[in-house]
Amino acid sequence: MAQWRSARQGADDTIRFSRTFLLLLLAISAILIAADRTEDRVEAITVFRAAFNDVSLPVLEAAAQPLRGLYNVGPWWRRQMELANEIRELRQEMAELRAWRDVALNYSEQMRRQQELLNLDPPMPRNRITAWSVTETGGPFVRTRLVGVGSDNGVEPGYPALNIYGVVGRTIDVGARSSRILLLTDLNSRVSVMADRSNARAMLVGDNTDFPRLDYLGRAPDIREGDRIVTSGDDNVLPRGLPIGEAVMDRRGLWRVALYSSAAPIDLIWIWPFEPIAPPAEEVPVPAVLPGLPPADPLPPDAAEAAEPDAVSSAEPETDQTGEGR
Repeated sequence: MAQWRSARQGADDTIRFSRTFLLLLLAISAILIAADRTEDRVEAITVFRAAFNDVSLPVLEAAAQPLRGLYNVGPWWRRQMELANEIRELRQEMAELRAWRDVALNYSEQMRRQQELLNLDPPMPRNRITAWSVTETGGPFVRTRLVGVGSDNGVEPGYPALNIYGVVGRTIDVGARSSRILLLTDLNSRVSVMADRSNARAMLVGDNTDFPRLDYLGRAPDIREGDRIVTSGDDNVLPRGLPIGEAVMDRRGLWRVALYSSAAPIDLIWIWPFEPIAPPAEEVPVPAVLPGLPPADPLPPDAAEAAEPDAVSSAEPETDQTGEGR
């Protein structure tokens, strides 16, 4: 009995709203919803709402700061662990790169000494030409790029174009202030390449895909998956030793090249001046006087006139009595 009275007494102590007040709140809510429509929006309500948002925004921001900090605790520690792992990996790679740097310096010193012993004088490359590229939407070639440098900057047709990773293509049409670069992936691109490991020769042929194919490899090419492909310079189109990409095999068993230049967008391009080796002249002039011999004395005019009939008579064939030549 005591429990029933306490429950009833608690129910009587609760706050109750009259039905009139409830209907009034519903009417006000309906009016606010109707007034919030875009076509029927009241300007006074819009101004009041904007002012209320301006006043309540600092309060809401201050109240949300602790909750936002609690929500970010987990991601922050997770990011710290990821950064620690990345730093550990970078330190290991840096140690390996230092070892490779020492090897590269040793090989560079050995190559310099061998060049001195062989009396080789390799040509030093001229200054590179830097340019920004833009995509060309139309033209006779499918995959080309336009750059904002031309003959005024020293660009000529046939110069190789590279980005920070490898060869992009070569210049084909050069204007005064712009040039067109034919990419290695274009259908009209043909470049002589070789495998850096085995010196196996091939022709890099573009087919309008991201992975140009290797043709003319021979029956048993010495190429492996992941071999570094560089320019061979045999075609006298590009210089020797420029990085192209890595050898990969497609589903049909054909060798293709994953280009180094496709590792990043082709935006900044360097154009390297390159002069192909000119073929020798067809006629080699013979010196009239050999070195080390005195010049011959000219003949007097009388002796020259006397020698001319003898030369003509010696050139005529001798005939016998029947008039036939011997």
